[in-house]
Amino acid sequence: MLSIVEAAGWPIWPLIIASVLSVAIIIERFISLRSSEVTPVGLLDKTLQAWKQQGINDEMLDVLSKSSPLGRIFAAALRNARSSREVMKEAVEEAGRAAVHDLERFLPALGTIASIAPLLGLLGTVIGMIEIFGSQTATGGNPAVLAHGISTALYNTAFGLIVAIPSLIFYRVFRLRIDTLIINMEQEAIKLVEMLHGQRN
Repeated sequence: MLSIVEAAGWPIWPLIIASVLSVAIIIERFISLRSSEVTPVGLLDKTLQAWKQQGINDEMLDVLSKSSPLGRIFAAALRNARSSREVMKEAVEEAGRAAVHDLERFLPALGTIASIAPLLGLLGTVIGMIEIFGSQTATGGNPAVLAHGISTALYNTAFGLIVAIPSLIFYRVFRLRIDTLIINMEQEAIKLVEMLHGQRN
């Protein structure tokens, strides 16, 4: 691996940094975007049961808000349980926007890496080609410099694609997962609002 890095030259270092960041973001998002972390099963029933048994208090709302993004939305609804449906809906939407913002954390960075990695690889390719043409003289070229230039060009192109393709795939996967989680949170929030206003049993 070290020999490849040496053959690719200094242009590969930005790609290595980008690859490390990409892997870190992918692992973090895999952990954070699990359904059990965002929309725990049975949270609606537990919330309604706690509300009926002990009513609304700061301790209960604090625990609920910290439990998950869906819990934060439920807590916003319960804080406005005595308000009109419109006020409660606004509170839920505001909490929902904050939850969505948290779900999308680091995704722009992953999308940026997927976009710039091929360009960084192209930069390495251009630098390799410059080395190749710069080594040519009237009497011929230096084979060692020529070989290094070719290595720089090809390794950087390949590594740029190796970084970009998985980053783009996981970016799309996470976007789809977030869209699904958002729909689930909306449905659960609507059920809670309707139950609090007696429109659903």
